[in-house]
Amino acid sequence: MSVTPLLSGAAKRGERILVIYTGGTLGMQAGAAGLEPGANFEARLQRALDTLPVPQQSALPPFEVMNFDTLIDSSAATPLTWQRIGAAIAERFNDYQGFVVLHGTDTLSFSAASLAFQLQGLDRPVVLTGAMRPLEAEHSDALANVYGALRFAASDSLKEVAIYFAGKLLRGVRAVKYDSEAPDAFASPGYPLLGERVGEDFIEYPARGLGTTRRGAPRFELSSYAGLAQGEVVRLALWPGIAAWQLEALLGDDRVKGALLQLWGAGNLPDDPALLEVLARACGEGKLVAATSLCPRGGVHFATYAAGAGLEAAGVLAGADMTPEAALTKLVHLLAQPLSLEDRRRQFVTSLCGER
Repeated sequence: MSVTPLLSGAAKRGERILVIYTGGTLGMQAGAAGLEPGANFEARLQRALDTLPVPQQSALPPFEVMNFDTLIDSSAATPLTWQRIGAAIAERFNDYQGFVVLHGTDTLSFSAASLAFQLQGLDRPVVLTGAMRPLEAEHSDALANVYGALRFAASDSLKEVAIYFAGKLLRGVRAVKYDSEAPDAFASPGYPLLGERVGEDFIEYPARGLGTTRRGAPRFELSSYAGLAQGEVVRLALWPGIAAWQLEALLGDDRVKGALLQLWGAGNLPDDPALLEVLARACGEGKLVAATSLCPRGGVHFATYAAGAGLEAAGVLAGADMTPEAALTKLVHLLAQPLSLEDRRRQFVTSLCGER
């Protein structure tokens, strides 16, 4: 990984922003087989920024760019990718005022959620963004997203992992990608905006952020995800007609260490004792099994329906209003920690960084 200074100005190193370029549509260019990661990203980004109106250029904080040696389409990301981004930030944390991570949109919300768990207790911004169209494409959203991310990454009051996209600043561990085509591709169904762009103003809502509640030094948790990067945590959404043998095929595999179930409504499961038996057996073997709702709004609350009592008795953990991205990355994170099963279960149902 290399770091290249841009817009150097007269700022001290600790007053700069570090931009971490991981790949994704934002930096892609047309190739023989379609879009592919493009070279010379720093120079291309500088040329794009030079086209901004002078007042906007003047409002940009000084920054440097770090390129990952191997750029990826975000559909190829794994827990090791999340770990790599977290480590890159942690290693350089004291050298920069804030961080911007440029990432493909498909799994951007997973990376944002994972970073929130890895980098707990932040005292400065980490802002992820990407684009639906490449930087040089006609009508691209890339430049506006990078510009806004840089502006919010220089904030003194933003002290958490966030996503900036299409003029909205979202809590990273509460965000989902909900549109595969529209520029306004991300939403935060269970939590209000942390900030937004209104004309030329970038507005924050500090009372909604973690900056008002966090005290003391950052408490990063950077355990290795190496044992959880080959599908050891599975995700399964219910469908009408699901059978116990299908659930057993996943949860009964010895390689599986954790599972996220997406249930109907507030936590409904088909009236089939065999399904609960499979879940109880998996939990009894020490696997960390949790549930969220298939609905984009609301959450899982086992006390609402009788089916929920069976899930709770089986040992399944209620994910409340967590997004699937937050729940899955939290399972990975807790399984990577040197914790007892009871501590993992307790921490899953506790809000660690505003995820529930």
